[in-house]
Amino acid sequence: MPDPARANRAYRNVARVVRPPMLAMTRRDWRGAENYPTDRGFIAAANHMTNIDPITFAHYLYDHGIAPRILAKSSLFTVPVLGKILTATGQIPVHRNTSDAGRSLDAAVAALEAGECVAVFPEGTLTRQPDLWPMAGKTGVARLALTTRAPVIPAAQWGPQDLLGHYEKLLKPFPPKRVTIVAGPPVDLDDLYDRPLDNATLREATERVMAAITVLLEEIRGEKAPAERFDMRRAKAADNGASVDPTQPPSSGTAPGAAPGGEPAP
Repeated sequence: MPDPARANRAYRNVARVVRPPMLAMTRRDWRGAENYPTDRGFIAAANHMTNIDPITFAHYLYDHGIAPRILAKSSLFTVPVLGKILTATGQIPVHRNTSDAGRSLDAAVAALEAGECVAVFPEGTLTRQPDLWPMAGKTGVARLALTTRAPVIPAAQWGPQDLLGHYEKLLKPFPPKRVTIVAGPPVDLDDLYDRPLDNATLREATERVMAAITVLLEEIRGEKAPAERFDMRRAKAADNGASVDPTQPPSSGTAPGAAPGGEPAP
């Protein structure tokens, strides 16, 4: 398993720049890292509330000797400076709804086969749930997990939204904010591996991942999530006076057989 001491030079250099301000701006409660495998590649899946989530989650993983390969929307790789950093540190671009979509899955599969950590935010974007509970996930994480049989380690984070508000652009660095991240045991997908990779299977696997993340977040917050998971497709359809076919899974944002969704901070 790659660790910071053996990560590429660009990753180490970025960590040297990013970690000091993160250490100054946060009070960290890191738990559950013993659930991450040390002998094989794995998928680290977390909830997504604010655009600083990828940095706090990467900080958590890096502090436990893991240099994550984060799935990020491809448009970020064209942003000056940021794009070069993402490329140099080995992050994986997600080409949504394009003919290049399959390349993202191929890159993620290759990373897992090489024993690396692929980090994803299964919701594919910031949650629209009003109280910041995880919403329905996209099926990309399920496709990646069922294709590779790599373990999916769920994690929940709470506190980054106090550092950078939901859809806000200005940091609130002081006073330092408490950021809690807790990882749990692997999501049980064993009974799904030999099933056809159809909509029902993808939906089931995706919901298991989101349920595991939600349980961890309930433990952190000390309260129960709503009984019904917020579904952005249904909310948009309701706003437009339409309906959603419940047999169809939330889109992965790519063509069938293509890449999982997920995006880091712009």
